[in-house]
Amino acid sequence: MSLAVSAALQSAVFAALTGDAQVALLTGGAIFDALPPGPVPSLYLSLGAERVRDASDVVGDGAVHDFPVTIITTAAGFLAAKEIAVAVSDALTGADLVLGRGSLTALNFLRSRARRVGDTREIEIWFRALVDASAA
Repeated sequence: MSLAVSAALQSAVFAALTGDAQVALLTGGAIFDALPPGPVPSLYLSLGAERVRDASDVVGDGAVHDFPVTIITTAAGFLAAKEIAVAVSDALTGADLVLGRGSLTALNFLRSRARRVGDTREIEIWFRALVDASAA
């Protein structure tokens, strides 16, 4: 198993989301790996968590990366968050991202969950990335 591609994958996902016109428009550019200091935006998109498992074979090192993109809003309803979720899914599902290390074999939607968390609304969209760490 290899985590060699983890940082490169996150960088490519971040670049894809910040570079997508619809995602940028709907989030107002509030796309973060870590929240900036100061007041938290009332609507933002967050990256970070990840689950990785081995997918190596006799040909080379590979891994399966499951990661969420989370939309968080203080809006009373889920509509704005769901519109962003659709744009995120459109931007990432099947995307052909170029990684700084290794290569992406596939990027697919895995599952989603919308829920209330205190006074906020949250939608987690999980994606599964299959990566080849052998391709350097």
